[in-house]
Amino acid sequence: MDIVKFIKDELNLEAKAINQVADRIDNKIEEAIDLLFNCKSKVVVTGMGKAGIIARKIASTLVSTGTTAIFLHAAEGIHGDLGLLSENDIVIAVSNSGNTNELTSIIPYIKFRKIPIIALTGNLQSQLAKNANVIIDCFVPKEYEPFGLVPTSSTTVALAVGDAIAIALLKKRNFKEEDFAQFHPGGTIGKKLICKIKELMHSGQENPIVNDSVKMKEAIIEMTSKGLGCTNVIGSEGTLVGIITDGDLRRMIENGITDLNISVIEVMIKSPRTMHQNELAVDALNVMEDNKITMLPIIDDKNKPVGMLHMHDLINAGVVG
Repeated sequence: MDIVKFIKDELNLEAKAINQVADRIDNKIEEAIDLLFNCKSKVVVTGMGKAGIIARKIASTLVSTGTTAIFLHAAEGIHGDLGLLSENDIVIAVSNSGNTNELTSIIPYIKFRKIPIIALTGNLQSQLAKNANVIIDCFVPKEYEPFGLVPTSSTTVALAVGDAIAIALLKKRNFKEEDFAQFHPGGTIGKKLICKIKELMHSGQENPIVNDSVKMKEAIIEMTSKGLGCTNVIGSEGTLVGIITDGDLRRMIENGITDLNISVIEVMIKSPRTMHQNELAVDALNVMEDNKITMLPIIDDKNKPVGMLHMHDLINAGVVG
């Protein structure tokens, strides 16, 4: 058995299934999006077995992109959890066969409450399809799945359709990065989207600064004592005129300059790249990567250095990654 070929064939088969469903998408999807967009309460996504796992993921994606949604396990629904349904809800039901007992058992209650049902199903003649307000055709040929029984391509299709619906709603709501960040304050996503430079930079006594009138030996002491491997250089009015880094010291030595009594002006990088403290940390990361630098002077509106941001600060905070 050629494992590599088998895996490639399986991936291509599932991709083919998605493409075939995409070709069959019609204006019914617009009806579904309108229902969800105008939902006055919450979206309840339900399913059973593997389809239930997909339904849970769809609900999670909807929540993270600005749609109030929850997952209802179909089996738990017939044992009390139907109480979470309310009059203004919308139900998305995921089932390839559309005839799963647990799912069909809760349909009468959903219909009794006059709650619209959007069906993601591969069987347009199923009980689910017959009772749905909107049917999204997710049909996958049986030969696309092992023994025609193991959910693989069908669950992939349902997941892809659910993701597409969530993103369509995101676009329709004009959902922005700032909105996304509100739902992801923790972890890498949150750090990238909401963390500001002022939260990470070294300021006050931790901010390395020397005057442009000092010698290199004094600059080295400042760089060493602050532990950042760099220092801001300011002019007589306190404005930033340059920066000195460990790399500048190495280049100084490589050029045969060993006299530490020379002026910092002869070594510093003039007019370095800078940013302001209220800018996003992820933007600082992009500036560092684009300019191939690891430290960034942070200035105020008067061009006075109020902090120093090091690449390690971004790494430690989880912004990088």
